[in-house]
Amino acid sequence: MKSNKALNLGLIAILIALFVFGRKGYKRRSGPVTTPPMVDAQLFPSAGSQRRQSGLLYMSQGCSATGGRCESLDFAAWVRPAGGSCHIRTSNGYPLPDSHCTPGGINPSVSVSVLKNANWTTRCARNCWTSEADKHLAYRWYGIQKPSVNSDENQVCELDHLVPLELGGSDALANIWPQCGPDTVAMNRRYFKIKDRVERYLATEVRSGRMDLAVAQRKIAEDWTQFIPESSRTALRGD
Repeated sequence: MKSNKALNLGLIAILIALFVFGRKGYKRRSGPVTTPPMVDAQLFPSAGSQRRQSGLLYMSQGCSATGGRCESLDFAAWVRPAGGSCHIRTSNGYPLPDSHCTPGGINPSVSVSVLKNANWTTRCARNCWTSEADKHLAYRWYGIQKPSVNSDENQVCELDHLVPLELGGSDALANIWPQCGPDTVAMNRRYFKIKDRVERYLATEVRSGRMDLAVAQRKIAEDWTQFIPESSRTALRGD
């Protein structure tokens, strides 16, 4: 009898131990799923390994000290385009991207104070969300042949951030388009160089407080060419 009683008590103790251990294990498995710092899990619940690695790269560059992070928020719902489905349009004689393929987007963590921080540069955001290789997919989407030689004086195309990084633009593919030509004019008259002047003008206006950041971001995404006259006058004045 005593041996049977001891055996029963032993079995009960084992069952209790298994129950307690199982509860603890269950709690550990059912706890919150964490993501590496600098990746916004609410904005991007399906963030992949590339984005996670990008966030860590952003930290390693020391850019997080400025208050900015590697984030992206598209202006419209974006679906990866099919090859040749995107079409360049024009405004004031200059090219604009297809609004369905390149709606534009921003990095919501880059505020005016971040842009004014001397330690923050476009290096902090460049290729932090999308690799350089992935950006070249935009040529295929727009049905544009990628130039075999495209550097220095031979540069004809630029994979452009529609909302520029210096205005808190996103580094995601919804904000990337191939801006090409013309190849028969001097370098400073090529379209991407003219847009560069627009970007510098708007960045100066925003940092000085003369223009709201959100307004500048939306307007350059809608039609960057509307700022060409004023940006050209500003460049001539040397402002």
